[in-house]
Amino acid sequence: MNPKLQTLYGLKFHPFRPDVPLEALYTTPAVDAFLRRVEVGIADGGFVMITGDPGTGKSVALRLLADRLRRLPDVLVGTVEHPQSRTSDFYRELGDLFAVPLATHNRWAGFKALRARWADHITSSLTRPVLIVDEAQEALTTVFCELRILASKELDSRQLLCVVFAGDQRLPERLRAPELLPIGSRIRRRLVLDYASRDELLACLDHLLDAAGNPSLMTTELKATLAEHAAGNYRVLMNLADELLAVATERELPRLDDKLYLETFAQAQRPKAAAVARKR
Repeated sequence: MNPKLQTLYGLKFHPFRPDVPLEALYTTPAVDAFLRRVEVGIADGGFVMITGDPGTGKSVALRLLADRLRRLPDVLVGTVEHPQSRTSDFYRELGDLFAVPLATHNRWAGFKALRARWADHITSSLTRPVLIVDEAQEALTTVFCELRILASKELDSRQLLCVVFAGDQRLPERLRAPELLPIGSRIRRRLVLDYASRDELLACLDHLLDAAGNPSLMTTELKATLAEHAAGNYRVLMNLADELLAVATERELPRLDDKLYLETFAQAQRPKAAAVARKR
């Protein structure tokens, strides 16, 4: 964090950046209820899915879920970093995540080794390992199919993994395709994130400012203005607030208000308006 932010505003962290501390993240009641359902069902394994348009809170929900699950005793949590991998590379990544040495030329041996690793973990801890796949809409169909077979045992009566898929609206559409319907039909718990209401956006701002240590950083009027112009999108809200905080820090203003909003974003619109006038 810029030291000037702490000096001017007494902030513990930058409240409008993606790396907000976990304990400061804003959680809606719907997200909290979903996290609790997944936590309770971790012993049974299976597939879980989080979907929503960009900026509706998927990353926050995933961070909160991963943290909750890692806090549980004996739960292994792995996160896929490259969902676009081909099947062989996907196996390599699984091997790294779950500490299983795999021979790249022998997928059958890798299949058996991973399943044995997960089965041993279940026997010793009574919990399923967890695999989180972000941007899952980018995964290859062959990887989806391989993961479904990897995770099931005893004619699909037992699950060796708890798999969390997260992605935009393309993900549920992909899982309705005939070749992926077998995995789409196995999704046990779903969280569908929609655009936020004005009150939810205001609650998010209040929560972040309070957690960062300066609840009066913005005027009430500015918060309302930001919520109205964010179009229900948390990411847009954070980007607007981030820009205002950067300008306020540069000018060493004591507080962020509507006047700053008009000055900052009116200037950004002037070049566009001038360009339109020239075309006419």
